[in-house]
Parts: sequence; structure tokens; C-alpha cells
Amino acid sequence: MSIVVTGATGKLGRHVVGQLLEKVPAERITAVVRDEAKAADLAARGVRLAVADYNAPETFDGLFSAGDKVLLISGNEFDKGRVGQHRVVIDAAKAAGVALLAYTSAPGSLTAGLADDHRATEEVLVASGVPYSLLRNGWYFENYTENLAPVLAHGAVVQAAGDGRISAASRADYAAAAVAVLTGEGHENTTYELGGDQSFGFAEYAAELSRQTGEEIAYNAVSTEQYAEILAGAGLPEPLPALMAGVDASIEKGELEITTGDLSRLSGRPTTPLAEAVEAALKG
Repeated sequence: MSIVVTGATGKLGRHVVGQLLEKVPAERITAVVRDEAKAADLAARGVRLAVADYNAPETFDGLFSAGDKVLLISGNEFDKGRVGQHRVVIDAAKAAGVALLAYTSAPGSLTAGLADDHRATEEVLVASGVPYSLLRNGWYFENYTENLAPVLAHGAVVQAAGDGRISAASRADYAAAAVAVLTGEGHENTTYELGGDQSFGFAEYAAELSRQTGEEIAYNAVSTEQYAEILAGAGLPEPLPALMAGVDASIEKGELEITTGDLSRLSGRPTTPLAEAVEAALKG
């Protein structure tokens, strides 16, 4: 029985594989990648590599085996029909008779357009009959902290979320939950609503940046239309500006404030606090 991770060289996938290596022998881990060269470091640690592409269904033929546990990390090609891509993996998992397929989804409370593909994928997975675990990941700190240069340059956090609050956590936190499901028992046909232990608003985020940099960082709240225009002007490709603005509208409505405690329970530790996430980002 293998633990198979799709998108293994992506930002979340690398955290998952790294944490799996702390718990299970490397030969039990299969990293599914599109570019074998990008996974050379994983192969050097003994991880089995499988080259496959969501856009090429035949590459998943025979990739899974009966009894495998699979993590389907959602694709990020918003213009290529993500539900169809995910269906390729689900169909291959069903044909092989895997023991569990865990899927990185979006919070059940999220009504923004970004959640549409996730809801549709969940429906395909549940209908397939494959034992599943829906890992409804909340927002990532890194969605903000990886792009601090313009914030620091302009002295402003610009968002369209009003006074809404977010239960963000780090990729490492969400990876820990996935690893717990992949290595544990009793997670068949489960749904987990995952988010950070403590929520924050963008005014607090700006204040934390100010505290740690010694610079005056303000929170500049704009309309969703203005925010979409700003993102498009910064070079974000379609359809992402509208999708991201829609997420901010959902944040303002409280849809990304997760209070279940599922993430820290699964990972067995408190989630990363805001101050720590900001500190790590500023250290580069």
C-alpha cells in the first residue's frame, strides 16, 4: 500500500511529502509530478516518482493500486476545466480500488465563485463510491505574506474585505492535517472544515506588519470592483482578478472565519499564529 500525493512539487504538495517522510518510510510514498526533474530532491530521499498530468488521462492508467491512500491536491489551472482534471484522478482511483481519496477543497461556507469547482469536484467524488475525505482548507497566510513587496513599498494593505475576519493558517498546518488523514485510520467518508485557531481582520494584519517592520502600514479598504481592477492592473491573468475580489466579498460576509477547530485537532498542534506567519515572511 502506497500513499500517493498528486501535485507533489507544488507549494502544498512539498509540505505534505516532507511531513510524510517524518512518519512513514520513503518507499511507501509516491509523488505524482508533471516534471520529474523538479522532483529530483524527492527521488534522492527515496520517494517513488510517477509522471502524470491531469490534462492527459492516459498518464493515470495503472498509476494507483488497490489499497492506496491518495491525496488529490486541487489543480490551479483555472482556465482548463479543473473539475474535468480532478475527475481523471477520481476515475483512476475508482478503477484501482484505492482505500481512500482525500481532496483539498474549499470551506463549505464559501459562496464565492472560487468554490464552484471544489463543490462540483466534491459531488463527483462522493458519487464515485470511492472512500473519501474532504479536506476543506481555509485561506492560506501565504496568499498574503508571499507578496509583501507592494504592501511595504506603498505602506498599505489593499483589500475589498471590509471588517471581515479570516481564519488563516500556513501551508504547513494544512499539510499536517492531510498527513494525519493519510496515515491515520477512520477517515473514510469524512468532511473536515479546516482553518486557523485565531481569526484576524486586515486592520490587524496591517497593524502586525507595522509592529514588525517599524513602518506605518495602513489598511485601505476598497470596493470589489476597484480591487479586481487593481489586480488586473498588476498583471494577474483572467479569471483571477474577479475570483479574488469575490473571495474578499465572502470574507466581508464572514465566510472564511472557521470555528470548528478541526485543523488543530487533526494536526495535533495549535495552528500558526498571525505574528509568526508575518515574522517568517519578513525574514524571507
